[in-house]
Amino acid sequence: MEHRQIKYFMEVAEREHVTDAANALHVAQSSVSRQIFNLENELGVQLFIREGRRVKLTPIGEVFLERMKQVTNMMEEAKREVKEYLNPERGTVRIAFPISMAAYIVPSIIYAFRRYYPEAKFQMSNGLYSELIDGVINGTFNLAMIAPMPKREHSEKIKGTTLFSEKIVALLPLNHPLAGRSSIMLQELKGDSFVTLPEGFVFRKQVMDACDHVGFTPDIAVEGKDIDALKGLVAAGLGVALMPEMTMVDNTPRSTVVVPIADPNITRSVGVIYPAQRKLLPTEELFYRFLRKTYERLNEFGK
Repeated sequence: MEHRQIKYFMEVAEREHVTDAANALHVAQSSVSRQIFNLENELGVQLFIREGRRVKLTPIGEVFLERMKQVTNMMEEAKREVKEYLNPERGTVRIAFPISMAAYIVPSIIYAFRRYYPEAKFQMSNGLYSELIDGVINGTFNLAMIAPMPKREHSEKIKGTTLFSEKIVALLPLNHPLAGRSSIMLQELKGDSFVTLPEGFVFRKQVMDACDHVGFTPDIAVEGKDIDALKGLVAAGLGVALMPEMTMVDNTPRSTVVVPIADPNITRSVGVIYPAQRKLLPTEELFYRFLRKTYERLNEFGK
């Protein structure tokens, strides 16, 4: 196999169209078709199903694509590692995180890191909980901020560190009967309508589990696609919401109020994960150590 064949194959697989791939690669369509034919002939399998001008990957083609993505990531990492070995303070950190950390947690720690290493660069991605874990495992990125920390079932493929424990708070409309309280028990919201994230979000499950633990199933009135959408729904008076405390810092709608929850253990663990079977690149290792030291100091200060 040649590098050019793999490059052409991946472009066609992404676009599902040989002509579009050729245009993106700035080569003739016949050249792309010939390289794909040679690759299939060498492998002895059909990688694509032809459907007129469009193509789709065969089942073995999908497997081959995933392996080539991993190989490509490894090659890119090898080149980056050589560069960063000479000067890790100017390298790149590939990190992913859930949308709930996009407004405060991640920007704050990156800002603090770049005060010490101003030439460091970041490639950032958002993802659902399962996507963050899968991305670290398959090499899409090497670091992911995550909440809660994954269970032991993933321990052979990922490692990580819990950075801190974050409180869960209630976000109420300003005219809610409990809005003037300094704190509430979660059970006091039993009769309220809730706004939550959709099914599939791990934080929704945490909300459901917390309510179940104190003896009720929340009445889900409306679902919002992200944390900011939930804030808007509460501001519109459509229900109450449980929220990670950090998402409310400097970003609470005027017609709402944040009320602490007095129940013990209504929290979520926030941490960082990395691959168990791949070494972090120098700049990523620098950032990972910075994360650990920063939150160790903050946790000691908070005691």
